[in-house]
Amino acid sequence: METQTHIAAVDRPLSVLAGKYMTFRVAGEEYGLEILKVRELVGLLEITRVPQAPHGVRGVVNLRGKLIPVVDLRMHLGISSEHPAERPVIIVVQLQTPTGPKLTGVLVDQVLEVRHVTAAQLEPPPSFGREDEVTRFVLAIAKTEKRVVLLLDIDAVLAPSSHLLAA
Repeated sequence: METQTHIAAVDRPLSVLAGKYMTFRVAGEEYGLEILKVRELVGLLEITRVPQAPHGVRGVVNLRGKLIPVVDLRMHLGISSEHPAERPVIIVVQLQTPTGPKLTGVLVDQVLEVRHVTAAQLEPPPSFGREDEVTRFVLAIAKTEKRVVLLLDIDAVLAPSSHLLAA
């Protein structure tokens, strides 16, 4: 099921997506998310598991007295890797849920940098014949010097877990 946010993102011209993105690695690949969604970066804290949580939800952390759910982006996206993350980081993002904005932690392997992406660097996601399955959460693809960065719509990425996250 597509979210309202994603539908709006698909209808926007690529030039509107130009701007600053927090870039990070998951299983050796580089991703980015809109910097305005990022609230803070937190080193790996003790994560308390939640029984019967949706796939990819590692549990919750106590961040200065506030419980924040944490989603392991590697697990959530179905990405396997033989090598564990050397410098895992929790990116605290603000999601738009049906009940309003909610803070959520996104566990990634490594945070890289804040990168300015110009409209000229952006391309729409390629068609794999199953856009609703494969690219529904990719806003655009940024072509940088020697790399390709998938720019994620974090609201759409985490939409399947939103019933837990909205609690």
